[in-house]
Amino acid sequence: MPQTILIVDDEKRLVSLVQSYLVQEGYRVVTAYNGKDALPLTQKEKPDLIILDIMMPEMNGYDFMRAHRAESDTPIIMLTAKVEDDDKIIGLELGADDYVTKPFKPRELMARVRNVLRRAGKSEATGKTLRVSDITLDRDSREVTVGNRSIDLTPSEFDLLAALMSTPGRVYSRLDLLDVIQGVRYEGYERTIDTHIKNLRAKIEADPRKPHYIETMYGVGYRLTKG
Repeated sequence: MPQTILIVDDEKRLVSLVQSYLVQEGYRVVTAYNGKDALPLTQKEKPDLIILDIMMPEMNGYDFMRAHRAESDTPIIMLTAKVEDDDKIIGLELGADDYVTKPFKPRELMARVRNVLRRAGKSEATGKTLRVSDITLDRDSREVTVGNRSIDLTPSEFDLLAALMSTPGRVYSRLDLLDVIQGVRYEGYERTIDTHIKNLRAKIEADPRKPHYIETMYGVGYRLTKG
């Protein structure tokens, strides 16, 4: 069965263009023109990925993510005409996995779609279960527990944690971690790692302001403590 992608954007021409490319790639596509109409579609269609505009009538992309993330960790790629870093960071903090700034090349979007879907569903041949301290990560089931707590992570958060847990004590630069979650090492995107780490800490740390698991190595990057 083909994977389902939900496109949410009020620009009907853009929706039609993106839909045609996705269909050619073999995906099943459903569409909505604002966040309010998209919410019930997420329940009905159970999309594998959502391509989401930010500036829309009825319900904008930020409000959609707030409502949707309360119920689901479906991967989300933001489409935004806004170029300010703060706007991108807001989307990432709300749980987006990636973003593409308009105008964009359809091939770039298709590559990002494939990459996010790969990360959301991939499993590793070796080292399927990682355990560090009281954190357990299962690559096959995509499940994470901290102590007795089950933790829901987005694909980007999961891949970041898996990378850090694979070599406890190793310091990863932001570019290293960007390569892990996006397959690229673009310096202009590296600060988005800080936002993903902030979200990850909020979910696994008892006190995110005083992290026990994920340490910041100032001027270098991040590492997972060994115990």
